[in-house]
Amino acid sequence: MDRLRRHTSRLEVLPVSDAITWRAIDLLRNANLHGHKYAIDSVVAATALGYAGPRIIVTSDADDMNKLCGDRVRVVGV
Repeated sequence: MDRLRRHTSRLEVLPVSDAITWRAIDLLRNANLHGHKYAIDSVVAATALGYAGPRIIVTSDADDMNKLCGDRVRVVGV
């Protein structure tokens, strides 16, 4: 439990801004994806792409994240 607390204490919770929303829409269009199935993935991808420097997304859906992010984000499947 201490390890989990240590890792989660390093997380940053961000609001979904207009910029992230529009970036997410663009990602969906560029990947030719649509519908609610991909909405959350696209917001996560858009948020990661808004950060400078190394970016890593840990996900159970690596295939869709790779479609959305390409090689601009390191996607790690779990």
